[in-house]
Amino acid sequence: MRMSNLLMPTLREVPAEAEITSHKLMLRAGLIRKLAAGIYSYLPLGLRTLQKVEQIVREEMDNAGAQELLMSALLPAEAYQASGRWEVFGPSMFKMKDRNDRDFCLGPTHEELFTQTVIDSVRSYKEYPMTLYQIQHKYRDEGRPRFGIIRSREFIMKDAYSFDLTEEGLDKSYQKMYDAYCRIFNRLGLDFTIVDADSGAMGGSGSQEFMVKSPIGEDGIAYCDDCGYAANYEKAECIPQEKPSPEGDFDMEKIHTPNAHTIEELVSFLNAEAYNFAKTIIYKADDKYVAAMVRGDREVNEVKLKNLVGCVDDLELAEPFMVRQITNAEVGFAGPVGLDIPVYVDKEVAMMKNFIVGANETDMHYKNVNINKDFTPTEVADIRTIETGDVCPKCGKPIKTAQGIEVGHIFKLGTKYSDALGLKSLDETGKSKTVIMGCYGIGVTRCLAAAIEQNNDENGIIWPVSIAPYHAIVIPVNSKNEEQSEIAEKVYNDLKVKGIEVLLDDRNERAGVKFKDADLIGIPVRIVVGKKCGEGVVEYKERTAENAVEKNIDDAVNDVVEFINNNR
Repeated sequence: MRMSNLLMPTLREVPAEAEITSHKLMLRAGLIRKLAAGIYSYLPLGLRTLQKVEQIVREEMDNAGAQELLMSALLPAEAYQASGRWEVFGPSMFKMKDRNDRDFCLGPTHEELFTQTVIDSVRSYKEYPMTLYQIQHKYRDEGRPRFGIIRSREFIMKDAYSFDLTEEGLDKSYQKMYDAYCRIFNRLGLDFTIVDADSGAMGGSGSQEFMVKSPIGEDGIAYCDDCGYAANYEKAECIPQEKPSPEGDFDMEKIHTPNAHTIEELVSFLNAEAYNFAKTIIYKADDKYVAAMVRGDREVNEVKLKNLVGCVDDLELAEPFMVRQITNAEVGFAGPVGLDIPVYVDKEVAMMKNFIVGANETDMHYKNVNINKDFTPTEVADIRTIETGDVCPKCGKPIKTAQGIEVGHIFKLGTKYSDALGLKSLDETGKSKTVIMGCYGIGVTRCLAAAIEQNNDENGIIWPVSIAPYHAIVIPVNSKNEEQSEIAEKVYNDLKVKGIEVLLDDRNERAGVKFKDADLIGIPVRIVVGKKCGEGVVEYKERTAENAVEKNIDDAVNDVVEFINNNR
């Protein structure tokens, strides 16, 4: 491709809307342009990288025996209503009616539709096991789209679904997808970690996420270097750790704590440790209110709490006016004693003695509170978020934590959707069996952002060769110089003949501009044709190298070919 013909609207300034490196660089490099909040167009360079990610995914899925099809993105409501997810997705689902007042949505995910396809199409047990997949646009009305294409309202996803007649068959299908995912993310050049995960609204039992460690990741990862344990914060089991408590058989006592709303303020006011307090937080869970209690130095894990209370829709903090109505106190003074809503207590709180809680009265707290003496919890469970230094649930060594970007997620769905929609099959003995399903997703567009987050420098993107929009770029220093232009043209054509995807920067721009653009858009290797070209010498530079190296023309061409072929 000649750059004089390429739509590549690079930007020198960082757009004000961009918060993270990948978003900034994708806008600056002319890969994407924003249409609306969380909605982007892909320009030529961005589309080429996106298509390469899709192709890698497609090749590995096909190699694993999966079959590709394509569903509509515009979907009727009936299947989602049958599974109960028409309500579960809530406001995150784009819903609409057609001219006949029939309900439709823009597909957020396709479990129900794949299930229905198998019901309509498969006639014999002999056709199982089967894995079907698509690479398709998905739509979710995110409340807060952010970070460019990492959390957007329209995105491209590879979703696959396996169908088996036995649990053993599901295990085999799941392992095939697990292995395929490892190959995919390795080929994409991503440094990833596999963690145990919560299945969320998708349902099912076994669940693992493929996470790219990144400080801007929205998901927390807990991992252990000693035994290899890894889980996201939503799933990571917290082993209760006992802290010193005041000893003695004391009666509960109300104490005056003016303007001490937070644990930090209470610690200072009462000259106590944060772990001597148990904080009570009021949540709205569907149409009811519940209280969650964790130690003062811990945080509530809202996913664990949501699963525990059986919340179907969103779990959210109660509004201040409802906290006042429920507790008869201002926010910051809630406590379990006398509270007439369900109280869910973390396992660590259950180990505490003579602790301090809010008194459901403004500027007042209780001290010397004990479970089952002063209040009775609805249930005791693990409802806190794991932290650095906590005990590894597998080996007991200290846990480490990091942030990560989820790029893939695999589930053992079981019969959740086949039961809801009636997917059954007669086995070889004539016995009716419910088909067992698995679900396997990859955020195709998110992989682009994750790759950039892990591969960049102060000059721009450093694409892995496998997904770079072009492999190489040939730059004549002075496009008006006939000799340089002719040799650059020859190098360009030689590389094309050898199967290299190559750009020729034939623009009438200063050399410095051309070099900056080549680095910004992340081309893996460049050849610069300058004053020594008449002597048969050009400059060869890999994107990650500090300096260029002078080489004769044929060697430079051959080195490009070798470099690209070794790193595809």
